[in-house]
Amino acid sequence: QVQLVESGGGLVQAGGSLRLSCAASGRTLSSYAMGWFRQAPGKEREFVAAISWSGGYTHFADSVKGRFTISRDSAKTTVYLQMNSLKPEDTAVYYCAADSSVVVVSTRPKYWGQGTQVTVSS
Repeated sequence: QVQLVESGGGLVQAGGSLRLSCAASGRTLSSYAMGWFRQAPGKEREFVAAISWSGGYTHFADSVKGRFTISRDSAKTTVYLQMNSLKPEDTAVYYCAADSSVVVVSTRPKYWGQGTQVTVSS
């Protein structure tokens, strides 16, 4: 079992930055790819970014390429989503996810966090 806890959400003005963190715990954690999804009010949850267990491969949704980066610490227990040049349309609840590979975590991850709210004002 894997437990995921997000933090770092909040209110920011358009053009600003936020960094989200996801602390993970559980067995065989270092073998998991991790990712981020988001869900805006009235919309379906959508993929944002993912990173391989080694940290050597990353994958992003087109809507955030060039603005967001994803990384994980050397212990592989925390993943970060650095969000720059934020836009009002980035407003959503952001969820951390984990699964066996970048392909799986980007599409149908098994493990989810509880989410953290990000609000970007215009």
